[in-house]
Amino acid sequence: MASSQEEVTLLGATGSPFVCRVHIALKLKGVEYKYVEENLRNKSELLLKSNPVHKKVPVFIHNEKPIAESLVIVEYIDETWKNNPILPSDPYQRALARFWSKFIDDKVFGAAWKSVFTADEKEREKNVEEAIEALQFLENEIKDKKFFGGEEIGLVDIAAVYIAFWVPMVQEIAGLELFTSEKFPKLHNWSQEFLNHPIVKESLPPRDPVFSFFKGLYESLFGSK
Repeated sequence: MASSQEEVTLLGATGSPFVCRVHIALKLKGVEYKYVEENLRNKSELLLKSNPVHKKVPVFIHNEKPIAESLVIVEYIDETWKNNPILPSDPYQRALARFWSKFIDDKVFGAAWKSVFTADEKEREKNVEEAIEALQFLENEIKDKKFFGGEEIGLVDIAAVYIAFWVPMVQEIAGLELFTSEKFPKLHNWSQEFLNHPIVKESLPPRDPVFSFFKGLYESLFGSK
């Protein structure tokens, strides 16, 4: 069990859904931590030293030991601080949680991003189809549960913060209808429940500057409309 005296630092960037995952996990556990905002155009020596492989955020540093990759960090936090478990205790349910979290990164994240931020029209259409297909799998998985794991926020919910907060933003910028209450009513209900959770509300970045940042990216790719 970790003590409250231990040194906990998170290197991140405000608009990153991956960094947001770690904020949520730490706040769920009630862990006090130091947050360091990174300038990704001028990365700090600490970031480059702590994550020499990918040179990306988030990086979680616990007692001077750095850990990279958001889902790995969230599992580490869950194993280190035992209160408010994020993963189920049952081995099969844990395996399922890991499967769906990886599914979100592999099948939803890239396709949804490329649906908006890809210049080639045919490639965009292909990614829209892939994103919708992947979201349908999650619609079927959530069923009528409050959260993916049941009554409490778990690993899959944390992984899916990108779907709840970022996807509606980027689809609005691009004028797409990837994730709507009509197409995915159960998943949409989940997203509202999740975004209104006090811990999640506290962990999310402010919407307006993040929206402006991604709108600027979109306009630099396609020209101002």
